[in-house]
Amino acid sequence: MYVANSEVLEPIVYIIDDDQDICNSLTWLLESVQLENKTFNSATEFLNYQRPHTPACLILDIRMRGMSGLQLQQQLNQQKIRMPIIFMTGHGDIPMSVNAMKAGAFDFLEKPFNPQHMLNQIQASLQLAEQSFIEEEKRQQQMVKLNSLSPRETEIINLMVDGLSSKHIAQMLNISHKTVEIHRTHIRQKLGTESIAQIINMVLLCREKSIPAMG
Repeated sequence: MYVANSEVLEPIVYIIDDDQDICNSLTWLLESVQLENKTFNSATEFLNYQRPHTPACLILDIRMRGMSGLQLQQQLNQQKIRMPIIFMTGHGDIPMSVNAMKAGAFDFLEKPFNPQHMLNQIQASLQLAEQSFIEEEKRQQQMVKLNSLSPRETEIINLMVDGLSSKHIAQMLNISHKTVEIHRTHIRQKLGTESIAQIINMVLLCREKSIPAMG
């Protein structure tokens, strides 16, 4: 069973379906295990909602009036909003399922869904959401530290990540080897790191995941 991490805010499950009976059924299911949730009857309504900064997953009907579930998924991907999506359909459309999974869907369930299986998948998706949320919070903290570096320090750290030694960096920047070493000491102090490996890992992580926090 999913247990929220005490260090992050309470997670939330978003439900989007134009069938109010489905929304009510899912609300009852989630409330039975004390999971916070919010329902929407359209994708547009969801997009206009000011979501709190907290781990979240999305239960999404694939066929709706107006914007479809797949179109919403595409828009979220374009905006780099990452949250696990569990799609629902009453049509058993296999090609649609494949497209949804290729676009990053967490799961694809047919209506009527098995309540326990749905709950299991929701809890699994929330664990993934929380892990991603924590990682993104850590990345944002590291970005703040990296942004505190001076232009020269940023220049040097990028050359370090590219694999250049202090000697080669000094030659490239036309400064002394001692000056490079002083800058490297300041970089370690500002970033709170003890080794070059830690610095490189921090920079690479921030380069790889320029993605807004989930939620």
